[in-house]
Amino acid sequence: MTRPASTGTVSELMDQYIVREEPYYRTVADEVELYEAAYSVRMPMMLKGPTGCGKTRFVEYMAWKLKKPLITVACNEDMTASDLVGRYLLDANGTRWQDGPLAVAARHGAICYLDEVVEARQDTIVVIHPLTDARRQLPLEKKGELVEAHPDFQIVISYNPGYQSLMKDLKQSTKQRFGGLDFNYPEHEVEAEIVAHESGVSIDVAKNLVHIGERARNLKGHGLDEGLSTRMLIYAGSLITKGVAPLAACRVALVRPITDDPDMRDALDSAVTTYF
Repeated sequence: MTRPASTGTVSELMDQYIVREEPYYRTVADEVELYEAAYSVRMPMMLKGPTGCGKTRFVEYMAWKLKKPLITVACNEDMTASDLVGRYLLDANGTRWQDGPLAVAARHGAICYLDEVVEARQDTIVVIHPLTDARRQLPLEKKGELVEAHPDFQIVISYNPGYQSLMKDLKQSTKQRFGGLDFNYPEHEVEAEIVAHESGVSIDVAKNLVHIGERARNLKGHGLDEGLSTRMLIYAGSLITKGVAPLAACRVALVRPITDDPDMRDALDSAVTTYF
């Protein structure tokens, strides 16, 4: 998790979080307009969908479109509230406070994106509650400070509902603080367009890769925990663009990463040979 230094001007601090080039994002419905409306009232947003379907790219695109800095935090089970909010550090001059990414975003008006938020512990996630209601405040209890959120601040979280369990799910007290957008893998033609654009393969090759992805997704719950993501199809396409034979590229980027079961690998290899 990258944290900015505590020195320097606000503009220098936020400059590193600006999305400078337009990320490629292919709209599939009215998600851009809905997000813009949500941002206009600073509604916290929750993006739900399978892994590798474009949630993070969407947030990057919206940050670029809105011209707002974006601070991304990859959540994990070892992440503490201090990792988000901040902590005291020791250096040669003694003790100093360093804001965490959530405090930086709230203080200076960035979009704070908590990726795969259900991976974090519930006692960590609860620190976002005061920022996601009418208060828009972040208590820094260890420092004895109450940060009033900058007018431009917004918090966005994402997670994969397919990975939820009784132990890994958001509480209703958290969910009901957010607006929600559902994401899924795009329809065939759109996904092929995305794969072709991002990997450089021809549209015909991209369509074959998407066919393989769709076949694999139909096996979810029947031997596979998760289907092939758009991201994985782009990886396969990128290898093909670099001259790797399609069969080998698909084995490396699609089949081998997703399962160790010999029978399932044979089934997926068969799907690959159908199209290549």
